[in-house]
Formats: sequence, C-alpha cells, structure tokens
Amino acid sequence: MAVLVAGSWGTALANVLADNGHEVRLWTRSAEQAEAINSCHRNERFLGDAPLNPAVRATVSIREALEGAAMALVAAPTSAVRDVAAKMRPHLDAGTLVIHAAKGFEEETLKPMTAVLAEELPHVDPGTIGVLTGPSHAEEVIVRCPTTVVVAARRIEAAETAQDLLGNGYFRVYTNPDVTGAEIAGALKNVIALAAGLSDGLGFGDNAKAALITRGLAEIARIGKAMGANPLTFAGLAGVGDLVVTCTSRHSRNYRCGYAVGRGKALGDVLAEMGMVVEGVRTTRAAVRLAQLHNVDMPIARQLYSVLFEGKTPRAAVEDLMGRVQTHELEEIARTSSEKWLR
Repeated sequence: MAVLVAGSWGTALANVLADNGHEVRLWTRSAEQAEAINSCHRNERFLGDAPLNPAVRATVSIREALEGAAMALVAAPTSAVRDVAAKMRPHLDAGTLVIHAAKGFEEETLKPMTAVLAEELPHVDPGTIGVLTGPSHAEEVIVRCPTTVVVAARRIEAAETAQDLLGNGYFRVYTNPDVTGAEIAGALKNVIALAAGLSDGLGFGDNAKAALITRGLAEIARIGKAMGANPLTFAGLAGVGDLVVTCTSRHSRNYRCGYAVGRGKALGDVLAEMGMVVEGVRTTRAAVRLAQLHNVDMPIARQLYSVLFEGKTPRAAVEDLMGRVQTHELEEIARTSSEKWLR
C-alpha cells in the first residue's frame, strides 16, 4: 500500500492500513522526516509521540512507494494534489486503486480532487478514482478512537475494495456512489467551521453556533444540488457528520483559525502561527466563486469572505446575516431536496 504524503492525516491512514496487516510505504519529500519515522516509529511534527505500527515505512522515493501497490491513498493538501499526481504518473500502474483524502477544490480551476487526479492520471479509469471523507480527526484515529468514514467512487466496486482494505474494529467504512456530494460536503464544511470558530471567538454562544451549523448545511446542500449531488449525501457522514465534528472540535484547524480571527487576530498572523494548512481559507474563495457560477445563495460563505479578504469586521458580518429578509424554512428545504432522490 502507498500513502502520499506524510502529514497528520496521511500518517494516521497509513497506520490504519498497517494495523490491517498491510505493508505500507509512506511517501514524504523530507529525508529527515523519513529517517525519523523509520527509526523512532513516530511522526512527531504532526502527531506528537503517538507510536506508529512498524509496518509503516517512510520513503522519499515516489517510485518505491508506488511499486506493486494495490492502492495509492493521496492525503496531500488540495493545493499540492496536482503536483503529487504528476509525480505519481510515471510510476503508477493503471490497475492501482487511487483514493484521495483531501477536502477542498483546486482554487484556480474550481475542480474537485477526483477531477484533478483524473487529468493527471489519464491511464487510470476515472470511475475508480475515489474520495475518503467524513468525521475523522487524525489525532483520534492515530490512537485508535472509534471512527466512521465514507468512501465514494462512481464505480461502487472500487469503493468496496477501499472499504475492505481500510475497515477494521476502530475504523468503520461505508460506501457511496455520490462522489460529487462527498467532495462538496468535505470541502465546504471547512468554510462553515471557520464561521463557527469566528462566532465562538466573538463570544456569541451555542445558539449562534447551532444556527451556523444548520444554515451552513443548507448552503452546502443548495450548491450541492446545483452541481448534481444527491441531497441525501448531505444528511450522512460526509455532510452533517463531518460538519458537526469540524465545527465543534479542538482538533479542527478551521475552527481554531476562525476562533482566533473572531478574537481580533489578523488572518495572516493566525496562519503563520498555526504553521499548518487551513483548507477552509482557500475554500472560502472557491465557494464564493462557485455560488456565483451556479447562481446559488450562500450568505454565510459570502460574509466570511468579506471578513477574511475584504476587511469587514466579524460583528458587522453577523449583523448583516441576522438582518437578512426572513423566509419560510420548510419551503427552502423543499427547494433544496429533489424528489428524484427520495423515490
């Protein structure tokens, strides 16, 4: 098995595969990191002193990582997926199962990661390129806390293969053919988590955060329907499950970033201090562009964009959200749902 790259999530997933009896090669660009993982069986930069299964072996050779691999699990930040896939291309067998675990869109093209991988790996059947998503913090998976995720692929047999390879007593895997919905949910929940953290940073309490989560889910479902997703996906692990955990957990980088901005810190300073990718920042820009492209109302994303990139104060953004024209909730839910999926 091959896992690319050796961040927190990639390392945790490599450990899951190793616990299942697989020999795992974890690719990293850093020779120093590879040496530390192989000698100490820890990834201290990202996961502290949590021990790794010795069957996880790090390598700086992408050829070595992919040689003979039944599955290549891409857990790179969204901004790096295209580059990683291009490096994979010469060494990846056409029959290797490709699953990504990134949550976001390519900012320049607005493409989801399955589309990026399909472009860079033209010899691989795009119907077998899947996504792993759902409520899953690496910090909990690495210590084997019970976790449940979903793997989506258009060819359901590809998702079922990943399910068999990854599932175990603490890591339960469901399958879903709705790749579009799974990727939209995984990306946009980070936007809502930023807003939830910002709300808590302002001291607005649980009522406000519950409203943000609920109305945020409505925004995700609206854009999802416009882009061809199954609305039922947003009621599952990829949707409400991941949304809740990312908006409420101390492990969520997006929540922590939003909280710090709500407390008055500048976004650039927050990102510098965290020293890790906060996917929701890039995704907020993508969400606003997608909303415009598909003529979909996403007021939370739009107000968050104004705070992050246009200098609007968080309090002014909340006031504008609360001051919008009041509407009928059930009528809106009916518009978001689609009868063809409910029959």
